[in-house]
Amino acid sequence: MTDPTTASADTAARDESRSAFSAVRSEVAKAVVGQDDVVTGLLVALLTGGHVLLEGVPGVAKTLLVRSLAASLSLGMKRVQFTPDLMPGDVTGSVVYDAKSAAFVFRHGPVFTNILLADEINRTPPKTQAALLEAMEERQVSADGETMALPEPFLVAATQNPIEYEGTYTLPEAQLDRFLLKLVLDLPDRDTEFEVLRRHSAGFDPQALDAAGIRSVLGADGVLRARADVRRVAAGADVLAYIVDLARATRQSPSVRLGVSPRGATALLAAAKAYAWLSGYDAITPDHVQAMAPAAWRHRMQLQPEAELEGVTTDGILRSVLQQVQVPL
Repeated sequence: MTDPTTASADTAARDESRSAFSAVRSEVAKAVVGQDDVVTGLLVALLTGGHVLLEGVPGVAKTLLVRSLAASLSLGMKRVQFTPDLMPGDVTGSVVYDAKSAAFVFRHGPVFTNILLADEINRTPPKTQAALLEAMEERQVSADGETMALPEPFLVAATQNPIEYEGTYTLPEAQLDRFLLKLVLDLPDRDTEFEVLRRHSAGFDPQALDAAGIRSVLGADGVLRARADVRRVAAGADVLAYIVDLARATRQSPSVRLGVSPRGATALLAAAKAYAWLSGYDAITPDHVQAMAPAAWRHRMQLQPEAELEGVTTDGILRSVLQQVQVPL
């Protein structure tokens, strides 16, 4: 039998943790206007130990968003500009000769941080992409027979430009599948863009986040404790069956060449649990599944060539699937 005092303390701790994550949104909003859904996606990824692919044209605050998130969570953050001549060791680190000690030592690369912004990941060759994605999957870097663990929490936010393909190396489907979510940053509406200009006119400097008043409201330990809470979020058999039916429906669509894999189904389950927890629920519902399905699945599907020529999109297919698959009551 559960001790009522202990249960009450656990509930209070969960509520406090949720409040801290709500405060993160408010802190990020001091620097970034109008990207609430993307902030939610980044928090979901942090809570599940996943990674995020950010897609948007230049100038929609992708870098500022990630920097603001790291500042509000008191997490280490590094940025790597991916270029065609970037080598794997430039990301993960490499063994170098130290003249002082007359020995070879490992020099840590920028991947040894909590949040890594991999800017324009599709501009670097597959060999360097693979080195980063291996670190994402294994949470470690191996060099000279030694294995070094990456810090926790660890999140890679990789960006790519959706309209510029010259001189890029498209991420293969197997590598795209390693990202928990693909978040799309759209151009702002008129009111949001006006607010951006108003802030800049008032003296806002995106390079000086301290001046924007962003406070650290949660640390690495708080994120890891919240992850443990998320893992305890319940998922009923009917909701699990609903996720399976949705995944199978993507594979049966005539416009789809490659549908969602079982790994994609587990990714949606994890994302829905984190979203439910952030929303104050202790069990996921079909609404949570539907909310996270586009971000969790849009990059895990391949369309038939003729469907792409006709203007069909993965988001359109997912909207259709969500409308057609019966929702459990």
